[in-house]
Amino acid sequence: MSYLDNDRLKQIGFLILILFLGVILFMKLFLFFPGFLGAVTLYVISRKWMFALVEKRNWRKSLAATIIMVLSFLIILLPIGMLVNMLTAKVSYAASHSAELIEGLKQVNNRLQDTLGIEVMTNQRLQKLQELITAGLPGILGATFNTLTAIAIMYFILFFMLVNGRRMEEKLYEYIPLKDENVERLGREFNTLVIANAVGIPLIAIVQGIISLIGYLVFGVPQPIFWFVVTCFTAMLPVVGAAAVYVPMGIYLLATGSSWQGIAVLVYGFGVVGTSDNIARFLLAKRIADVHPLITIFGVLIGVNLFGFIGLIFGPLLISMFILLLEIYSNEFVVKKRELPKHKPVE
Repeated sequence: MSYLDNDRLKQIGFLILILFLGVILFMKLFLFFPGFLGAVTLYVISRKWMFALVEKRNWRKSLAATIIMVLSFLIILLPIGMLVNMLTAKVSYAASHSAELIEGLKQVNNRLQDTLGIEVMTNQRLQKLQELITAGLPGILGATFNTLTAIAIMYFILFFMLVNGRRMEEKLYEYIPLKDENVERLGREFNTLVIANAVGIPLIAIVQGIISLIGYLVFGVPQPIFWFVVTCFTAMLPVVGAAAVYVPMGIYLLATGSSWQGIAVLVYGFGVVGTSDNIARFLLAKRIADVHPLITIFGVLIGVNLFGFIGLIFGPLLISMFILLLEIYSNEFVVKKRELPKHKPVE
């Protein structure tokens, strides 16, 4: 008669209790999860600098952590915050003047219909767009507040991660129930995934934004800095990318009578901006992981739904980590089946 010994029953019961409490804590603290992900991301990026300052230059841990946090804020978050603030201000203005915006879209739509025979939007769609713009302003303001909260939580967690970095990594290495080789692989590939998603994707988007800005300035596009910001954000979107900006812009310029500018923007967009994405990825291929396009697409959809705008980065990262954990689980626990002896076919 098979039975479970007391130690095994205790182990199973204890694991169920841990899982139960973990699920409850995660559900209640999910609001702070983006801040935690941000702290982990910045820790992975800055850990080498932290260890170099503390172990080679003998800085105090608290001082080194504070300097790194201030630099990360000035170099990364402050420029992004200024760009987001500019974009938010434009969206807020558009929401408060939605009637004027819709009227302008109607005029463009009528010109396109007269010149090209294309009706981009019906009156019903334009009316629905106006309602969406008006209703979207509170959501933008709420997202701004949530982002500020996430940043505060992120730096709070990051400080303790940096100060206790070595001890934290030793504890993780000790408590993760995997073989040493798999723990090392998990750490190595997690570092690569973080760099690819948190550094690679925004860096490529900024490169496309700068190249687009050059075209906007050369071709005399109105408000080029604003469109540079929009292009940087849309360049992080899978499949569509920066084309979500320069294609409508080119069509709009054609519809308003600026024919040469519209053609130039479209040609420059497809020929130069689109090519820059491939060139940037090729140059960074040795430093960042090659994330599959499907992972990026579904990661963005899931991430934006869960975390808002920052889900553009964290969504693909979570899916990549999930796939990595499946691979490690297979390597750790799945026993390869023995090859059965081959039998001669029955004649």
